[in-house]
Amino acid sequence: MQKILSILQKACEEYSLIENNDNIAVGISGGKDSLVLLLALKNYQRFCKKNFSLQAITVDLSNGKNNYNEIKDFCEKIDVPLTIIPSNVFEIVFDIRKEKNPCSLCANLRRGILNNTAKKLGCNKVALGHHKDDLIETFIMSLFFEGRLSTFKPKSYLSNTELFLIRPLIYCDEKEIERISKNLPILKNTCPVDKKTERQKAKNILTNLNQIYPNCKEKIFNAIIHKERYNLFDKI
Repeated sequence: MQKILSILQKACEEYSLIENNDNIAVGISGGKDSLVLLLALKNYQRFCKKNFSLQAITVDLSNGKNNYNEIKDFCEKIDVPLTIIPSNVFEIVFDIRKEKNPCSLCANLRRGILNNTAKKLGCNKVALGHHKDDLIETFIMSLFFEGRLSTFKPKSYLSNTELFLIRPLIYCDEKEIERISKNLPILKNTCPVDKKTERQKAKNILTNLNQIYPNCKEKIFNAIIHKERYNLFDKI
């Protein structure tokens, strides 16, 4: 955890992700990334020079079919309030709309519920568990599938909800997150297209590239963020 805290602190300081009196909603999917983020932020809260509060929000895509008892216990143990919002996102995406490429619609619906809930709870920021591998994979997806240079930012402003979206794990490798997450109550992914998405294809592309060109993942990451090269996002 110490390594992740150091990396998280670096991102928070470089991109001004956390400020005094922030009320931060952490989006909890039940996966390893979001649970590690919540635990890391709770630990960071203890020594951070900025005063901020945390609360967790889970959007139940299965409309009550998933069991979140272990996640409830986890949040209670680390003293972070948890709000669970039932939704029929899966039903809309897979049964009603029968989307052939469901990820975009699912993400938009889920994010809308998360942001609106955060706003109702008085939060001014929403933290997501996206990490370094996610950043690079999103870049690969945009390049190979859309023909453009694009990826997400460590911090962005959502004008429709007046919320800031932050990604404190932006410098963290997925392997480090996996190592930390072994004792966390990870919820089984119930998505019908798990491991069959465009993101999984991007993962495979990146794995193949890394075999041919060792350390290419780090080079791609540096190409995205390096201040003396073409920078896809500016520091805020």
